[in-house]
Amino acid sequence: MTSRLLAPVRLGALELPNRVVMAPLTRCRADNPDFAPTESMARYYAQRASAGLIVSEGTIVSPQARGYPFTPGIWSEAQVVGWRRVTDAVHEAGGRIVCQLWHCGRLSLPEFHDGELPVAPSAVNPEWKMFTPEGMRTTVTPHALRREEIAAVVADFGRAAHNAVLAGFDGVEIHSSNGYLFHQFFSPCANRRDDEYGGSHENRARFFFEVLDTVAAEWSPSRIGFRLNPMMNRFHGIAVDEETLPMFEHVVRRANGYGLAFLHLTEPYQPGQLDGATGAIADVAGHFRGIATMPIISNGGFDRASAEAALASGSCDAVAFGRACISNPDLVERFRVNAPLNEWDASTFYQGGDLGFIDYPALEA
Repeated sequence: MTSRLLAPVRLGALELPNRVVMAPLTRCRADNPDFAPTESMARYYAQRASAGLIVSEGTIVSPQARGYPFTPGIWSEAQVVGWRRVTDAVHEAGGRIVCQLWHCGRLSLPEFHDGELPVAPSAVNPEWKMFTPEGMRTTVTPHALRREEIAAVVADFGRAAHNAVLAGFDGVEIHSSNGYLFHQFFSPCANRRDDEYGGSHENRARFFFEVLDTVAAEWSPSRIGFRLNPMMNRFHGIAVDEETLPMFEHVVRRANGYGLAFLHLTEPYQPGQLDGATGAIADVAGHFRGIATMPIISNGGFDRASAEAALASGSCDAVAFGRACISNPDLVERFRVNAPLNEWDASTFYQGGDLGFIDYPALEA
């Protein structure tokens, strides 16, 4: 039987040899004062270059954007040099990689900002536990961004997009999901503003489209994607309600006019994730397939069989794998020859060092 997963596909200007996408995966390995990618990170990404497309781990666009320890940035020269090392290694191995641009917003702690409060659309505490080197800490009530501060964040994304060009990436993905800053603007439980950035769908989407316009000044839209997780419920302080689906439909319909490379959607794959949620849907990609004119990448607990089924249904054009890519640097080849997959070790996902990072074995030749 012909494998759709291993067939080539075009996402905007990105020509992929297969439809296996490496999902963006926070690994907390930028363990240096510059928060710059390391030699081990270059090796890690190059090992996985056979994926049709790599979406980098979330890459913070400014010091203000930090929410976790040892996550890499892309605002400084040292970081650009580090990422150029990564992209060169991926390209030498025949791969393609886009940079995921990230701002954590209120999902952060004062200790990551020299004691200053994290920022958000409104002063609403997500009441969430955040990972730190000293253990889990509870979030605080954030500082509500003023208009001029929003404009500064938009400029930060523009600088990050420009630096991604200098770093040799093949494109960028705007991380507008998972309860981070864009998602906070989208959601009425986090956005209680009464100005032009709050209230209506158009207003709550304004910040996202200001950033998209700024990023599109640095990149062809055909090399820009964005990620949404509309059915995220009871996670990172975000709730699904009757307003959720119309809000995300508005975002996607308006984004259709840009000619973007892809829309990256996350499915609600956690058991009970949508229990009690009004207006929830179980098949996110299937729903937005009828709305989006751009290619769709679907993510969320897929294995080989369910990925093939999703592609066969037409709900998506490519499938993103997370933990399977962590533990199988040669995931595409394993799919090609129907080889068993390595098991992942979740205890090493964020611990730092090379253990559980660049030491997963590939198939023997």
